[in-house]
Amino acid sequence: MIPVLLLAASEPAKAPGIEEQRFIECVAEVEANADAAIRSAENWRLSGGGLNARLCLGLAYAQLKRWPAAQLAFELAAKEAERNRDGRSAGFWVQSGNAALAGGLHRQARNALDSALSSGLLKGAEEGEAHLDRARASAALGEFAPARADIDAALKLIPADPLAWLLSATLARREGNLTRAAADIEEAARRSPDDAAVALEAGNIAILSGAPDAAKRAWQAAVKNGADSVAGKAAAEALKQF
Repeated sequence: MIPVLLLAASEPAKAPGIEEQRFIECVAEVEANADAAIRSAENWRLSGGGLNARLCLGLAYAQLKRWPAAQLAFELAAKEAERNRDGRSAGFWVQSGNAALAGGLHRQARNALDSALSSGLLKGAEEGEAHLDRARASAALGEFAPARADIDAALKLIPADPLAWLLSATLARREGNLTRAAADIEEAARRSPDDAAVALEAGNIAILSGAPDAAKRAWQAAVKNGADSVAGKAAAEALKQF
């Protein structure tokens, strides 16, 4: 589920007010009955509910995997937060971008993540993850240069994240840079040795590098580590050539 951003990170802990309590109840309803939560959030918004009503609406749509609607709800929350100078605006843009990515709306995803990153509000790991998400959107659009710039920025911010190295390796393979692809997938495997997706990509890189035995071993590991996963199934299909 897309993470909930209720309070600004700098706000001290305190007993929830009326709006916050209503949001907590709405989130509970999202988990119990997302369709009912959509109706509740819409009624709340129409009766004067602000950011939290929009946020709950977005969470409900996301729970139902209604990604375009979720993306729009989070976008409207982000714009309202910007007007109100609410520190959560960048987080809402990230949520909008993630919903768009999940729905295959790659250009909308990149636009949302542009807004998140240009705000200057994201720091550290949050900024790094946003760079990764924007890289995924750019790569899906076939625009490898901005994707590479974002991945390299992410690697500086979250160098211990195996996903960053996996995405870097995958992009390098698609760019035709097998030397970098091999080095980066090795880093990903060192940080996440039992990840089926990492093993699948290691096999993909190995087969293109003229190392079929290494590819076979990697794909077998992917099947072993996640036979029912998307990566495991793809590796099983790739093994048929042997």
